[in-house]
Amino acid sequence: MGLWVLRVFVVVVVAVLFLGVVSAEINNQVQDENVITWDDMRVDLTKEKMGLREERNRSRVIVVDWNGSGDSVTVQGAVDMVPLHNSERVKIYILPGIYREKVLVPDSKPYISFIGDENRTSETIITWHNKASDKDKDGSEIGTFGSASVEVESDYFCATGITISVKNHQLFSIFTSSTDAIVKFLIFVALCKLQNTVVAVPGGYGMQAVALRLSGDKAMLYRVQILGAQDTLLDDNGSHYFYQCHIQGTVDFIFGSSKSLYQDCVLHSTATRFGAIAAHHRNSEDEDTGFSFVNCTINGTGNILLGRAWGDYSRAIYSYCDIDNIIIPSGWSDWDQPSRQKTAVFGEYKCRGKGANRRYRVPWSKNFSYEEARRFLDMKFIEGEQWLRL
Repeated sequence: MGLWVLRVFVVVVVAVLFLGVVSAEINNQVQDENVITWDDMRVDLTKEKMGLREERNRSRVIVVDWNGSGDSVTVQGAVDMVPLHNSERVKIYILPGIYREKVLVPDSKPYISFIGDENRTSETIITWHNKASDKDKDGSEIGTFGSASVEVESDYFCATGITISVKNHQLFSIFTSSTDAIVKFLIFVALCKLQNTVVAVPGGYGMQAVALRLSGDKAMLYRVQILGAQDTLLDDNGSHYFYQCHIQGTVDFIFGSSKSLYQDCVLHSTATRFGAIAAHHRNSEDEDTGFSFVNCTINGTGNILLGRAWGDYSRAIYSYCDIDNIIIPSGWSDWDQPSRQKTAVFGEYKCRGKGANRRYRVPWSKNFSYEEARRFLDMKFIEGEQWLRL
């Protein structure tokens, strides 16, 4: 009887230990999947190119080549190849070229990477031509939110080495029909951006044209060019990290309701007269959202504002930024809603350059102390320690 009890005890102990190990492995696997790493933005085709049905392929790669030598000739075609509700990272490797298409990454397809050659970012372009006043199939205007060249609704998305834009039809037609190599090269250089190429007239009706709408949670963009004019980047919802990106536009060219950190980015104005960089939307002080720009370079043309209060509690902070002499001295706007002067949070901390002079700033903006700025200065602002492993 005693020997039998001992055997049962040993079996139970072994089973508990085994289940503990399995549980730990599952937890580690889940934790690894719910983070973004540098490896998620790198491709080694000799090691990683495997069929999507291979169970051993934990980092699947789909190659996009407009010339027909990859798995898909379009970016959307590659996205469509990703299984619904996939639980593993899928890398879409985009070879240099102009991809004239509207792209949607739905919320049912998380863990997707768009990867280009970071040395050929300006030659790897996703571009479309919608603007807010365009009509859908039912005759209704698509609106600003519907104008995006690339729409990302999924979580744990990342991208590097690509350009997103709105394209110029006339130049594209010349490019595709010309047989002159020099002409094709010059037009290619002109088109090689990730942008919406509709040219917006500030204040013009229906001219808003979004290059990228980012609505999923926990996304990272590294060395991506986002080019447009009015409303270039719709940083819509979720927590996002933009690192060493180039974002270009005229009016409110970074706008949305997200909680995002822009670090070491170039914010380039192409305004000819009036313009504005950021328009953040926040309806309550209880909403933990905002735009934080850290060590960014602000340059370009025109006379622009650092930000406008799109929502009552709009929040935007610039820290350690190098600001060229293109900023309207007042710096900020209440969007013609004086009550927002009491609730919007617009701050600057230790910025430099001629555009950083706060002498004539609106009195309701803030010259932050270190204690006030500290929470906005690094990845802790976006809880990056929970989902970024860089």
